[in-house]
Amino acid sequence: MGAASNQLLPVTYADVCAAAKRLAGIAQRTPALTSRSVDERTGASVFFKCENFQRMGAFKFRGAYNALSNLNDAQQRRGVVAYSSGNHAQAVALAGRLLGVKAVIVMPDDAPAVKLEATRGYGAEIVIYSRETQDREQLACELAEKRGLTVIPPFDHPHVIAGQGTAAKELIERVGALDYLLVPCGGGGLISGCAIAANHLSPGVKVIGVEPAAGDDVTRSFHTKTLQSVHNPDTIADGARTHSAGKITFALILHHVHDMLTVTDEELLRSMFYLWERMKIVVEPTGALAAAALLEGKLDARGQRVGVIVSGGNVDLKSLASLT
Repeated sequence: MGAASNQLLPVTYADVCAAAKRLAGIAQRTPALTSRSVDERTGASVFFKCENFQRMGAFKFRGAYNALSNLNDAQQRRGVVAYSSGNHAQAVALAGRLLGVKAVIVMPDDAPAVKLEATRGYGAEIVIYSRETQDREQLACELAEKRGLTVIPPFDHPHVIAGQGTAAKELIERVGALDYLLVPCGGGGLISGCAIAANHLSPGVKVIGVEPAAGDDVTRSFHTKTLQSVHNPDTIADGARTHSAGKITFALILHHVHDMLTVTDEELLRSMFYLWERMKIVVEPTGALAAAALLEGKLDARGQRVGVIVSGGNVDLKSLASLT
């Protein structure tokens, strides 16, 4: 963890608390589940924060709603544009519907069908692009300029990060202090916000991010202290296919996160199906990243209290069936 003052960072625990107030009565206060089988397998006391039960099926609703709620009246009237492979898309679409804000979503042509359909179902306008030939951020910025829309990025935004941090805030308030908190990591919005909340509420906790091995840009960035990238990583964890952390999230990760781990797709699928079979909960591949690190023995958690963020449950069953 870095030594920079919290006052110099763009998101603080006070921001997470403000987000929690905006989300009260709107976002689901998702359960913290336990499993005797998991505890016996790991030798730890494990608490799963199940954001697969969140509105639209993932933690992303927290950040999207907080970000849209912070727009001024003129910005809300003009609408927003976001870019996402799926969960942020759905989150912005749903938040927009709840707040009466028009949402335009830039999505890749290979996005999971279940996420495309859900985003459209929430009333958003979808603009399809090719990962191979187009840059989604550039396309979103062009749409914003042309239509007067406000860009809501998927992770590198203070209000998005603060909203995501409410997941860890709720978990620790529910189960008490933790020794470890394991968090899935794509662009770093979830782990940044959760690390801020965890370090404040549970001093001494070790916050660890988990990425797919094929998309290990944040892990390499963390260890080299230099922002690294990866182009279109080939992984089943579609929510973690971001090419790099953001400038905001990278600074927060360096300051608040203790370590980064990776898991292979094979390990990820094993752990995902284990959660399905033993805990009877539907978890998408990206959502099982943190659990996979624990279940596959990437760290020794014996005798420890471990929080695990299950980030989402939007599974494309038809696509997944081909992998089983």
